[in-house]
Amino acid sequence: MTLNESIKSGPMRPAQIWICLMCVLLAMIDGYEVVAVPFTMPTIARVWNLPNSQVGYLLSAGIFGMALGAVFVSPLADKIGRRRHVLLCLVAITALMTVSGLCVSLWQLVAVRAAAGLFIGAMISSLNIIVSEYSSDRRRGLVMGLYGAGLPMGSALAGFAIAPMLKSFGWQAPFFFGSLLTGAMLLVVLFYLPESIDYLVHRRPADALKTYNRIAARMGYAPLDVLPQAGASSETLPAKVGLGELLQPPLLSRTVLLWFGYALLISCFYFANTWTAKIVSDATGDAYLGVRVAMLIQFGGVMGAVLYGLLTLWINGRLATILLLALGGLAFTLYAQFSGVLSAAMVLAFAIGICANGGVAAFYAISPPIYPTILRGTGVGLMIGFGRGLAIVAPLLTGYMLSNYWTPVDAYRFFAVVMAFSAVATLGLHMTYRNGQMAAAKA
Repeated sequence: MTLNESIKSGPMRPAQIWICLMCVLLAMIDGYEVVAVPFTMPTIARVWNLPNSQVGYLLSAGIFGMALGAVFVSPLADKIGRRRHVLLCLVAITALMTVSGLCVSLWQLVAVRAAAGLFIGAMISSLNIIVSEYSSDRRRGLVMGLYGAGLPMGSALAGFAIAPMLKSFGWQAPFFFGSLLTGAMLLVVLFYLPESIDYLVHRRPADALKTYNRIAARMGYAPLDVLPQAGASSETLPAKVGLGELLQPPLLSRTVLLWFGYALLISCFYFANTWTAKIVSDATGDAYLGVRVAMLIQFGGVMGAVLYGLLTLWINGRLATILLLALGGLAFTLYAQFSGVLSAAMVLAFAIGICANGGVAAFYAISPPIYPTILRGTGVGLMIGFGRGLAIVAPLLTGYMLSNYWTPVDAYRFFAVVMAFSAVATLGLHMTYRNGQMAAAKA
């Protein structure tokens, strides 16, 4: 039995748990960096006297960068390895978070946040794959759910850190603090994060056998004299694959449904996470109340990711995803109805977080098994890139609409419909498994 097969069929060992925990911590750092601008936005807008239309540009800049990074930087992981890819992203993020705090104008900050987004967006695909590959088959859904809680947990805890920093040191401090956090995790990854076993077996880079055996020893398994053959895994790969394989049968239908389902969801996710603080702040005149309500969305996301993981112990991961998305449409609708009642709005913000942020964790869990190993980074990265590419318009368009003829209630009702369509697309994805369009594979 190969190391990969032993990991899939056996219990979760301490080394596997530590690897997954590192990825959770990295996701938390990513979560902090994603909300650094939205949480500081009310202060930046006041200091620089920005109208809502220009606020939209700044909120969309990071999403734009994340979309490009997922498309163009994520596929590097299939060539240089998941570990090196994560290290590259962390180095760039550390530097660009520092530069963000040094910006002196709107368009400087827009450009730097877009550049940082390249690597924030790209790193997520590698983390998803590492967690998925180092999890046992029996516990993968639960582990992916707990991993998915890392991003909203980081975003939620960011509120506790950012609010006092804004009061004491100004809007630049959260970016400098983010740079310190990322730099610290860079050192942890450098010494402790292993390479993907599937990458070693299928790509066979220099010193692949030595690296493979070092990982095996760390896991408590015996070393091998030669690397196992790629075909020794439970997954049979074609002799030669390329990007075109994602857009040809039998992967075509699943790719289209997966990408559109994720794109619609992530549009709702970014609307809720980027605009809630600003909308609440404008309505109440209290910038810090806006941050606290936005934090409730993040804490709800933690609950949603864990809930998803628990649901997968009883139902298929795709069905759990559909359930979260359908409930999300309802949560957005109710928020629009009761947004004028602060206590109800706070409860419903938490519910939106459960469904929207939890739904993102669910997509990260169901996407890697769809693709063959040597296209996994590309497939997952392009899903993230395509989704975020479409989601760019959500904060930007919302800014223009709120500046003209839309009310916040209209915006939340609109995104309730978008969330419902995401549920429909995911249901279509699930039906492709039932209809047998491709060899059955457990996602």
